[in-house]
Amino acid sequence: MDVNHGESPDVRVRFAPSPTGYLHIGGARTVLFNWLFARKTGGRMILRIEDTDRTRHIADSTGRILDDLRWLGLDWDEGPEVGGDFGPYFQSERLDLYEAYLRQLLESGQAYYALETPEQLEALREQAGKEKRGFTYPRPDPLPTIEQGCSARKAGRPVVVRFKMTDHDVTIVDDILGEVTLRAGQIDDFVIQKADGYPTYHLACVVDDELMKITHVLRGQEHLNNTPKHVALQRALGFSTPRYAHLPLIFNMDGSKMSKRDKEKAVQKGTTPPEIDVHDFRVAGYLPEALVNFIALLGWSPGGDREQFTRQELTSEFSIERIGKANARFDREKLLSFNTDWAARLPVERMREALRDYLNIHDLPMRQADDEALARVLELCAGFRTFADVVTKAGFFFLPDDAIQYNPKAVKKVLAKNENAGFRMLEELLPELEALSDWSGAALETFLGDLCDRKGFKLGQVAQPLRVAVSGGMISPTIGETLAMLGRDGTLARLRRCLTSEKRLP
Repeated sequence: MDVNHGESPDVRVRFAPSPTGYLHIGGARTVLFNWLFARKTGGRMILRIEDTDRTRHIADSTGRILDDLRWLGLDWDEGPEVGGDFGPYFQSERLDLYEAYLRQLLESGQAYYALETPEQLEALREQAGKEKRGFTYPRPDPLPTIEQGCSARKAGRPVVVRFKMTDHDVTIVDDILGEVTLRAGQIDDFVIQKADGYPTYHLACVVDDELMKITHVLRGQEHLNNTPKHVALQRALGFSTPRYAHLPLIFNMDGSKMSKRDKEKAVQKGTTPPEIDVHDFRVAGYLPEALVNFIALLGWSPGGDREQFTRQELTSEFSIERIGKANARFDREKLLSFNTDWAARLPVERMREALRDYLNIHDLPMRQADDEALARVLELCAGFRTFADVVTKAGFFFLPDDAIQYNPKAVKKVLAKNENAGFRMLEELLPELEALSDWSGAALETFLGDLCDRKGFKLGQVAQPLRVAVSGGMISPTIGETLAMLGRDGTLARLRRCLTSEKRLP
């Protein structure tokens, strides 16, 4: 049985996540490709929440996913918070629709109630294992009647409904993979309604794609084995078949699949969890512009040597024909390089906005800074990789003077080393700085340079003790600009506090 595709002048694509947490990076790539295709063709992008698997549902997951999409800058034309002519857009609110089509399949003999208990099915699987053969669900003969199924359910038995799989080959014409054929007998009669009365993904997806008039389905290759099931259901229900395009999978650089379990494994090992979800990258201080640009290249090639694109440029260049078959590798070093480049090229207004988002997520003191101060910080930290670097380098500016925590390693290496040479340097510098009237960055740099020439110091001998005294560590912008940004009163207060509160070597 071949699946024939007809062209539709009105492109309608959908992204249909399950509310099981934040948006996975693979899901972000899927929604991006759907979004680009819709925008390129003048079509419509539908967001549908597939929340019929109640065992996996996580509270507030939908809100998290919507927030992730908004952060990425990927809007939708129909769906939650937007509405549309084909709603509702939560599958849990469409149960009566699924029930009607389920009844149609039951009454036509293309589906049936399956009465086996979980224990009976497990026994069949164990028997198949003992006989060293793959488990295949044995279709009952004769099939249970609708009356028998309803009676069993009323009696409290865990009854499911299975689709009677076709006994013909199913050939899918995929816009990326070409023809993919599933031979007859390779798929069991699969469950389309669970014992709790909720439809499975297969039935709900097929019904919604038809009723929402979806013309193209772009999804990951992990769904390729589901597609013959969906095509068989479409045929049984008299539905049209959308065009399919199964996107290449995304793997880590070592060839392992990017999985949320990677974070759990890292926590168990006591190592830093890798970024897997979109929210992880947001928390880590990446720009959405850089992340969108990067994931667009995971499986899609624009041709030529160019790699950096805005969303508008991606829309202009995108085509399904340039999506490859090979699995993509997620190169984190390359993403970091992308982010560094994007941070250097975006206008200051956009960078301020993005930095505020990062600061608000982490509830950092710098979030109270005004626009002028944030712009100055971004200038002082030019060349940074992520916003985490900005906070590391400049976060101390926005702490109360008495909240500075001195890094013990910095104190030992810079201040206490060589019989408290750093502390002695601060004592010598304090009256000189107190007498200084011009507190601009240029004047401070000139003053420190002249001081070194006059007393035979190297700049590092002067700058590093000052840096530790005012920041608590050994990282800051250039020392003159650091003192200027902190201000005269703040600098002197921190110097005095450092000299009186930190222990020196005996």
